[in-house]
Amino acid sequence: MTNAHKIPYSVLVVIHTPEREVLLIKRADAREFWQSVTGSKEDENEAYKRTAVREVQEETGIDCAPGSVLHAGLRDWRLENIYDIYPRWQHRYAPGVTRNTEHVFGLCVPAATAVTLNPREHTAYRWLPWRAAADACFSPSNAEAILLLPQFQS
Repeated sequence: MTNAHKIPYSVLVVIHTPEREVLLIKRADAREFWQSVTGSKEDENEAYKRTAVREVQEETGIDCAPGSVLHAGLRDWRLENIYDIYPRWQHRYAPGVTRNTEHVFGLCVPAATAVTLNPREHTAYRWLPWRAAADACFSPSNAEAILLLPQFQS
């Protein structure tokens, strides 16, 4: 990361199969928290799509970069969530920054796509039917995005 503090602009990537099985990953720094792929821009000029590709690769080992087999499955849902930064992570942001803007993407992958977690960030993963995945998320914005999956799945 090029900045001392996290940038309050991030992505949420709902990774799913055509059958609406959704990948959830368990945070290493908050073991009870299951979520989709998330991550902040590295700099303010980084495009959201580039952030999404980078975070998916870093957190799951799934390659959806331009030119990859899975790139066509990465869709910008053109949704943004603005929320208060959780107090437990407030120290990662510059003083006075209290809200984050999250841009939502979906990534459709084949069933049985291999997942390789970054153990510094996540300790486990599971594939769940979309409604069960929404119920398992700790973040309300993540759960809401998963519930929108049928609307955005082509």
